[in-house]
Amino acid sequence: MPYRPPLVAHEYFVADPPELPVRAPGEEGLSALTAAELVAADGAEVMLKAVTSAEETLVVQIGVAGEGIIRVRLSEDPTARPRSERAISLVTPGTYSGARAVAEPGEPIVIDAGSLRAEITLSPWHLRFTDASGATLAEQDRGHTDISGRLRTLPFGRSSSGGTPVAYHESFAAAPDEAFAGFGESFTRLDKRGQRPVMWNFDAFGAESQRAYKNVPLYLSSKGYGILVDSGAPTEFDVCQSTHSVVQILVPDDVMDYYVLAGPTPPEILDRYDLLTCRPALPPKWAFGTWISSGFCVDSQERVLARARTIRERGIPCDVLHLDTYWQSDGHWSDLRWDPVNFPDPGAMLAELDTMGFKVCLWMNPYISHLSPAFREGTDAGYFLKNQDGEVYVADCWHGSFPACGIVDFTDPAAAAWFKDLLRPLLRQGVAAFKTDFAEGVPADAVAANGMTGIDLHNVYTLLFNDLVAAVTREVNGHDLVWARSSYLGGQRHSAQWGGDTYTSYAAMGSTIRGGLAHGLSGVPFWSHDAGGFTGRPADDLYVRWTQFGALSPLLRLHGTTTREPWEFPEVEAEAVSALKLRYRLMPYLYSAAVEAARTGAPMMRALCVDHPEDPVAWQADLQYLLGRDLLVAPMTTPEGTRQVYLPSGRWVDYWTGEVLEGARYVQVGKPLDQIPLFVRYGALIPVQEQRDTVDVPAEIMLVAFGGGDGPETRTVEIHDADGVTVAVATRDGDELRVAVTGPKRVTGVEIAPVAGAPARAVIS
Repeated sequence: MPYRPPLVAHEYFVADPPELPVRAPGEEGLSALTAAELVAADGAEVMLKAVTSAEETLVVQIGVAGEGIIRVRLSEDPTARPRSERAISLVTPGTYSGARAVAEPGEPIVIDAGSLRAEITLSPWHLRFTDASGATLAEQDRGHTDISGRLRTLPFGRSSSGGTPVAYHESFAAAPDEAFAGFGESFTRLDKRGQRPVMWNFDAFGAESQRAYKNVPLYLSSKGYGILVDSGAPTEFDVCQSTHSVVQILVPDDVMDYYVLAGPTPPEILDRYDLLTCRPALPPKWAFGTWISSGFCVDSQERVLARARTIRERGIPCDVLHLDTYWQSDGHWSDLRWDPVNFPDPGAMLAELDTMGFKVCLWMNPYISHLSPAFREGTDAGYFLKNQDGEVYVADCWHGSFPACGIVDFTDPAAAAWFKDLLRPLLRQGVAAFKTDFAEGVPADAVAANGMTGIDLHNVYTLLFNDLVAAVTREVNGHDLVWARSSYLGGQRHSAQWGGDTYTSYAAMGSTIRGGLAHGLSGVPFWSHDAGGFTGRPADDLYVRWTQFGALSPLLRLHGTTTREPWEFPEVEAEAVSALKLRYRLMPYLYSAAVEAARTGAPMMRALCVDHPEDPVAWQADLQYLLGRDLLVAPMTTPEGTRQVYLPSGRWVDYWTGEVLEGARYVQVGKPLDQIPLFVRYGALIPVQEQRDTVDVPAEIMLVAFGGGDGPETRTVEIHDADGVTVAVATRDGDELRVAVTGPKRVTGVEIAPVAGAPARAVIS
């Protein structure tokens, strides 16, 4: 579990993860597979009876779960399932018509899943995964012993303490140059080598540690494969930390159930991950506009309307007003009832905001203060999680800052229906969406209505919560967007997520970038963060730099404990608003990238390894990213206004100057406060639109051409929108760029960026 340094106060969290038991001195406890025999085989799967070093008998099941996907299960009972499945199923294995299981006497058993194969040696036991050519992708580590003969790693098997099985484990050999990414929204370095991610959703108190709001037991390797563990338990991944050459996986569950996913590229791995879980949900188009929040401060109906009028008067592009905690009565959070004093006529307010072109999002969470009248309603009906004595578990979900709460028990259908009934009137009143905050707080010793322990419910609780809010939003409003803080395996179906309560500093902005990149490589393409930082008031320059980062993120929200309204930063308002206007100008490009991300599962905010997996630097350069395929964004992470940027292979154009730079190297970049380091892939066609105050579906767009080759060549761009797909094909002919357009949109012009070697003019046909 996470190490706590000396002399630092203990961070009490009502839902700290349980500690695995420690073996008594002299207790062996470890059971590692030594040999197996074939019990049954069909066309796609084998079942094996395995013996272990502790003379136990376990069952191994290995089979094809889709093209390029192989599933491995180890258990005492072949029907065993992850304990979290009592609440929700996380993974649905598929099939592959070409699957084969070949078992020849005296030869390794081969499981063929097309682009991925498993080779099983029965005695001594060994399991290896290869690509179709036979090249090794991953293989089990046999266990490392020290000079005393004791195992220093946990090989394929399980461990017991006090005679009771407590966890299954698996180990994979790691090459010295192998990089590992994923594991959810982890704010540490993108390459997790040397780290020990714990799959336990924390209220992370920021974005600068291994504590994560969103954990996903999935990782991608630079060697061209992925590993997905199907479990809601607090799984631990020792990524070459205790032993530099081994990745160890420890699953405190009733079964080890994992999937090996073929690549070779990250998008191909994520595509197979989506086939096992779900495709990402595409947010409604208005959600890609600016969200401006009331902040974590007292608000009122008059202030909300004044904020809306000011936004429109000052020409700030914005589509969503977010009302945080204080739309409800202080101390009653989150009972989903308007504060009658500060919001005497919310229906009228919502109607007026609608005429001004604003959607409204309300903050909420699944905890209800013991001071709220709704707490008594829920208690009398038995709608909250219980403690070990069968009483309502009144938990300190706010770390002592606000009243203790009951936690709604979504395993109880009646409680889920009651909670929906609290949400439905707000949606019918005109609320567009909810910010689903918290949900990381199920205590380990809680008891649910379906008999689950808090340990088994903790991680998947957020899926139940977000599923419920998404369902009732879809019922009333026709879309299922939620703006979620916590998530878990398969959470990409909740289409908007943000990075939690980060500190206001350049360092915290850097770690926030890393969290977004890691989450994107965990299958979640639509992610955001609190632009400006959450805790405290940012300095003027940091506010601008973070707003620029937000404006070139998949989704954008200005939010914090203090105001993030641009006019409250008068010295730099123009620079901040300029970043928002750049986002709206690029909306045809951004929304097209979003549609592609929803279709393919590849992140919209792409770590460089997504498009350049063969480049080892691309797995390490984690303070920059590709936004879509053609824009390279490097947020300014220093107050000095200079930084190093790694340009991948190819040629790149400085968006602001038109300078052409050769890639596969670092360059030193300095930018004034009104410019973010932004580069365009040479030869790209970027669709843009005229400035608007809100996101809409324009009938007309423009194209910007960033250079071209010396000879004839063709560039194609697809522009996706609610009115269909428009395709523009540009052909270079001497000094002329000829652009042919098909589809619903009219291209009104082609701007030739001032790039060396660019054509002199463009003609639209």
